[in-house]
Amino acid sequence: MPTVWDPAVRDDLLRRARTLTPQHTAKWGKFSVAGMLAHLNESSRMATGDLPVRSKAPSMLRWPPVRYLIIHHLPMPKSAPTAPELIARSASADLARELALFEQTFARLDGQSHGLVPHPAFGALSHADWGVLIHKHVDHHLRQFGV
Repeated sequence: MPTVWDPAVRDDLLRRARTLTPQHTAKWGKFSVAGMLAHLNESSRMATGDLPVRSKAPSMLRWPPVRYLIIHHLPMPKSAPTAPELIARSASADLARELALFEQTFARLDGQSHGLVPHPAFGALSHADWGVLIHKHVDHHLRQFGV
């Protein structure tokens, strides 16, 4: 599985994000392009513990076989429910500001452990699981906007 800890994979995600313009529209869901980047930025803040997110997910997601299957094998569902904390800034997001924040966040994802906290739905994740999940989530939303 691709992982955000791989510099080539991270660079490709950044390259794709830099092609986004205000004219990009979502193929599914309600995000604007700036709102989607705000969501990704808040998700990164969640992963590092800078944004507390309350878990409302079913406990079965914390069961290791289910968690592994979801993170490593199943496609990310379109229009899945999202924690309110991760979409709070989406409606008022500015594309240039969010892209700059996104680039700053990715500069920190150099393969080192940055104090990643337990995921609100999946619980404690390994460094490898976080790398795959972050890649999968970012790729999912870039595809949402056709990039």
